[in-house]
Amino acid sequence: MTAGVHPKAAVGFARAAAAYERGRAGFPAPAVEAILAEAEAAPGRTLLELGAGTGKLTRALTGSGARVIALEPVAEMRALLAETAPEAEPLAALAEAIPLAHASVDAVIAAQAYHWFDPEAATAEVARVLRPGGVVALIWNRRDESAAWMREFSRILDPRSGDAPRYRHGTWRRGFDGNAAFTPLEQRTWPHRGPAGRAVVLARVASMSFVAALDDEPRAALLAEIEHVLDTHPDTRGRDDLALPYVTDLFTARRLP
Repeated sequence: MTAGVHPKAAVGFARAAAAYERGRAGFPAPAVEAILAEAEAAPGRTLLELGAGTGKLTRALTGSGARVIALEPVAEMRALLAETAPEAEPLAALAEAIPLAHASVDAVIAAQAYHWFDPEAATAEVARVLRPGGVVALIWNRRDESAAWMREFSRILDPRSGDAPRYRHGTWRRGFDGNAAFTPLEQRTWPHRGPAGRAVVLARVASMSFVAALDDEPRAALLAEIEHVLDTHPDTRGRDDLALPYVTDLFTARRLP
């Protein structure tokens, strides 16, 4: 099923599914509540989540009582998804080729994922499967680089990202900007914190697709650099209560008739 998935995602997320579940943050309660409200999530409604990963957001969606179809092409991620969100319906498919009928879902949601998709092809599929008036909700946690140690992380990580798509690049917007099928994207933002613990912070870094896709020696060298920051930076040394600071961005749009 990983044919058609970006190689860094196919390899990296297959290797790092457990680290992803351990190290990745969920999403702030106000952002989750906004998604559920926009989607009118309730029994009788059908929500489609694209790139559901290990179920970080999925479990909140299923808690609404709505039917949740959780599309995830990477088998290792999908296996953890089945454990963490057993009420969801896992679907091995690509966002660019969604095997659902026209106008069959009430909302389409993607958490930390839409930048991995071909923006034009995926958004055309979203427009096809979404009922008129239905919402698209796209959410990301991004590193809060107002913290000096986060800027050090970025100094180490960004040169290693290679051709991996990144949320910050903004190319994911191409399918929506000027698209007559949708209202313009609206953005809301919240401060957020990841789960605490030095080991959790390291798992978060290890879960990054382009980090996990590295060969053993360069991956170990990169993680050693991250550990050096944690050991020596005045904001982090000697602390095991660290939590990665984030800014959470939520974008929503509506399917027009």
